[in-house]
Amino acid sequence: MNVVGKVESLWRYPVKSMRGDEIPQAFIGFAGVYGDRLYAIRSTASIKGFPYLTGRDKASMLQYRATYENPAAMEQPVNLIEASELGSGVTPLYADEVGRSVKVTTPNGLLYKIDDPDLLNELRDGIDPKHELSLIRSERSLTDCRPVSLISLQTVNGLGAEIGMTVDKRRFRASIYLDLHAPGGPFGENNFVGRMVKIGSKVVVAVTHRDTRCKMITLDPDTGEANPEIMKQLANAHGSQAGVYGSVVVEGLIRPGDEVVILD
Repeated sequence: MNVVGKVESLWRYPVKSMRGDEIPQAFIGFAGVYGDRLYAIRSTASIKGFPYLTGRDKASMLQYRATYENPAAMEQPVNLIEASELGSGVTPLYADEVGRSVKVTTPNGLLYKIDDPDLLNELRDGIDPKHELSLIRSERSLTDCRPVSLISLQTVNGLGAEIGMTVDKRRFRASIYLDLHAPGGPFGENNFVGRMVKIGSKVVVAVTHRDTRCKMITLDPDTGEANPEIMKQLANAHGSQAGVYGSVVVEGLIRPGDEVVILD
């Protein structure tokens, strides 16, 4: 068995481009991490293929904290145990709309329900008026590419060493952060591309390609302040890529500390 590392931490982002939370376990489904990026803010000023308001347009979005009003309902699918007992091919149900409801705390401490028009009014403040905003609700994760993103601490720390600073892993907004065994080293997860990776006792992810990065990684997750040197170094030395994307082949629960195994 080719054990290459373990899960260091798991993260979920209820609203695209807003602050995420570390979670003690995650249900990894065909649509992605359960409860991840189910909401987004649509902007008419963004391109049709990517119609969202993000930190690229309003850096302070990273300081808006989105949390589920009923955290217990979003820990895992509501009938996961019963569905699992029927066999490996049964896809469990997501929580209903009430269970998926989200509240947002703004940088200045105001609290809104996700569908409160006043939240959109606040998000409009300070951005180009060409951005006409509306809320998107989804039944699946509104991820940029594939449903699951992974990056190793070795890659994050290695990039920091290259530019002579400590880099906060949260800049990369991954679903799954990995701690790879030696001799993995920085960018060791690149070796996963084109292979099947088993995480924990059940989940299998087909790693499809490396993750091409953008301005988002330059933004401090706490302040929104930009440091262009991070993206400049990544572009010059690593083709602007850090971390990998994958599609889920087998659903299941994973937790920090779970082993990561290359299957082929």
